[in-house]
Formats: sequence, C-alpha cells, structure tokens
Amino acid sequence: MADPRGFLTNRERRLPARRPVAVRIMDWREVYEPQPVEELREQAGRCMDCGIPFCHSGCPLGNLIPEWNTFAWQDRWPEAIERLHATNNFPEFTGRLCPAPCETACVLGINQPAVTIKQIEVTTIERAFDDGRVVPMPPQRLSGRTVAVVGSGPSGLAVAQQLTRVGHTVAVFERADKPGGLLRYGIPEFKMEKAVLDRRLAQMRAEGTRFRSGVDVGAQITGTDLRRRYDAIVLAVGATVPRGLSVPGCDLGGVVQAMTYLPQANRVALGQQVPRQILATNKDVIVIGGGDTGADCIGTAHRQGARSVTSLEIMPQPGTERSAAHPWPTHPMLFRVASAHEEGGERVYAASTTAIIGDEENQVSGLRLVEVRMDDGQMAQVAGSERVIPAQLVLLAMGFLGPQREGIVEQLGVGLDSRSNIVRDESYMTSVPGVFVAGDCGRGQSLIVWAIAEGRAAAHGVDAWLTGGSALPRPIAPTDRPLTV
Repeated sequence: MADPRGFLTNRERRLPARRPVAVRIMDWREVYEPQPVEELREQAGRCMDCGIPFCHSGCPLGNLIPEWNTFAWQDRWPEAIERLHATNNFPEFTGRLCPAPCETACVLGINQPAVTIKQIEVTTIERAFDDGRVVPMPPQRLSGRTVAVVGSGPSGLAVAQQLTRVGHTVAVFERADKPGGLLRYGIPEFKMEKAVLDRRLAQMRAEGTRFRSGVDVGAQITGTDLRRRYDAIVLAVGATVPRGLSVPGCDLGGVVQAMTYLPQANRVALGQQVPRQILATNKDVIVIGGGDTGADCIGTAHRQGARSVTSLEIMPQPGTERSAAHPWPTHPMLFRVASAHEEGGERVYAASTTAIIGDEENQVSGLRLVEVRMDDGQMAQVAGSERVIPAQLVLLAMGFLGPQREGIVEQLGVGLDSRSNIVRDESYMTSVPGVFVAGDCGRGQSLIVWAIAEGRAAAHGVDAWLTGGSALPRPIAPTDRPLTV
C-alpha cells in the first residue's frame, strides 16, 4: 500500500500547472509544465490500495494501478515502470491522451477528488525514458511466421509490438509518409509532441518490427498480395469515414472536416510544407462537435490566430457533478474544460445547425442555428430562438461512421455489421480465416486505451492461430464495453 493515511491527510488533488495561455498559444509545445516529483509522490500516496480496486474495471488494459502508485510513492521508479509496462505498451500515449476512465472509477472518488492516476502514469514512463530503462526487447528466436498489420495507430502498434516480441516477423503498413496514424497527424503537438511517438517507434524498430510507410494498402498493394505474402493479416485501419452535416450550404467552400484541417496543421507544426493549407487566421471559426476532436480544432485555431472561435454542441451542457444517471463507478458525462477551452472562445450548448450561409463566391459567411431541447425523448426546436452567427471557416468534428470500405476491406471480403464495423469472433478473427481486426475499425470510434487493449488482445488471437497457443495476455474480449450505464 502507499501511504496508509495519505487519503486522510492529503485530500487535495493536484495536477501540474498549464503554461500561461498567452505564452502557449504562440507555439505548438505541450501545454503542461513539469510537476515537482515530491508533489506527485504525495498524490500517489493518496491511493487507498482498495480491496476491490475499481480503477481496474475502469481501465480496459487492466493496469496494475495501486501497485505502481505504491512504487511511485516509495520512490521505487524501476519497479513502477515494470508494473506499468506489464499491461500497457505505450503509457506515454495514454498518460497524455486518455480521458482516464480509471480515475472516474477510483474508490476515493466516491467522496473525495480521485487519485491523479493519469499523471502518475505519464511521470513514471517519462522517468523511465530519462533513466534509460526503456530498452528494446527483441525475441530470443524467430517463429518463421509473417504478419502484415495494416494501420499504424495505437491498436496497430500494440499488436505489432506484441507479435514481434514473441518472434513473428511483422510488417506495419501506413499510407501516410510516416507511421503513427492519428497519433502523428491527428493529435496536435500541444497535446503530444511527436518526439514522444518517434522514440517508441525507434524501440520497435530495434526489436525487429518493420514499417512500410507511404503505402496505400488496397491500391499500391492489394488484399490478394497480402494474403500471398503473409501468414496472417491484422486490419487496424481505424474508423475514418467522417460523419457529415446534411443541411443547406454544407457543400460551401470553407466547410471542412476536422480530419482534413488537423493533419495539415500538424504537418506545418512539424516543419513540413502544405500547399493551400486551410487556415483559421483572422477568421470567425465555428467548430461543430464538442468532443476531443472539436477541442483539438479549437486549440489549433487559436494558435493560427483566429479572430473568434465558437464551439457548438447539440446536447445540453453537462453538470459539474455526477448525475443520478451516471453513478459511481461509471464514466460520467461532466462539464470539462480542456486546455483548448481555457484559451478562449465561446461554447454553445443545446444548439442545432439549420443552414450554412454563403457569399457570392460560394464561400461560407455564416451559420444559422436554433436552440433545441428534449421533449418526450425527442429533440425539438425552441420557437423564436433562431439566429445567425458569422463564420468564414466551419470545422466538422462530429465523429466517425466506421472504416473505409473501398480498398483493402472490400478486397479481403470481410463481413461488416449493421454499423459498418468489421465483424470479428472471440479471437478477433474476421469472417475470413487468417485475417484479424483490432481497434476502431472493429469496435467503432473509441478511446486510445481501448485501441491499445484491442491490439494486445488481437495479438493473442493471431499468435494462437499461428502457433496453436499463446502466452500473450488477452485483456479484453471483442464484446467488452466501457463501464457506463
């Protein structure tokens, strides 16, 4: 156990400070300042080492949270990283990007602020990198089996590292110029600098994983080619079909999907040239969608010098405390202030877009919206509430509808469910023998922690299919779902 009286004597939850807004919007560096290690150890000491640690049920990876909290409090960082890496290939990703469902399931959170699990996690892995304790773990011998992983996001990287470490020869295909998927070109630098990704990729290369970037699987190499060259295939292509907005004016110039806008900004932040880049500079920007992708658009627009930024969400504003509909330990819908929201702009809730207005050059000039409310379970417009707000750039961050069907998915002939996700069995195999699936393309749009857990679980299925058995962990089943109501 950590400090036996820590949760009694230290009731304050403390996180590292964010850099001043006026400073951080002038660059693309991560927003958080370092936290003094003694302060962090005090926070780790608040962990109760519960008889039933519900943080485990909140985390699909099954992270050994009380154990590495205890080691952090005791200043035993080598043991802490050993426990952390036992269940999570990439804690430096989840420690920055995961919304921490483990914390909302923390037992201490019943009547106190929860333990700062996520910050302890990222500090543990950062100290391990700084101290040289993150080293390649190549296999002792090769199996002679080959695996193609299509997609290099968190699920693809997880399945690749697991399979490489047990001796299979793994090639990861990525259609972008560098591996990482959304970790590289979807997540802004101010949330995770890409040096964090690159150092982990260097470890994977040293272990033997091969990366094939700039290859559009389905076009430059077909499904038939992969079946012929590899003993098994893992599809980890994500859910990349964006949800559109079907209102008059949705086809005007300046109405842009978030995943068109964000990768361009990320490339420029990394020093690349992007011809005809979409910019928010000196524009009134409207972001439709109140999730993480919407917040990424808001932060990016601020750094590009937008004149104004307005975020629209069709649902009413959540409360700041758990409602009866979200009892502990479920993950609640709460009003949250991300770093991007702190940087300025207006957040408008319970609003629906009825039309996008254009100018004589067919460019967006405004957006017509109306207030909405729930009426007998149905969304109804509030009479007399319609108004127009100016906009020269409208960013659609409304989520995703599943994987792209054209190309490799069609060529392999895998089955799809009613939500257009790829069907898989208990071993993560699709309807086609030897073809497996992991991550959002099988689960649907989800969290990074679920993507990594699926990659680890799918690796178990692939290894068992190739060799007749597997010692790899299998943290979740394909049917497992987040702890919600």
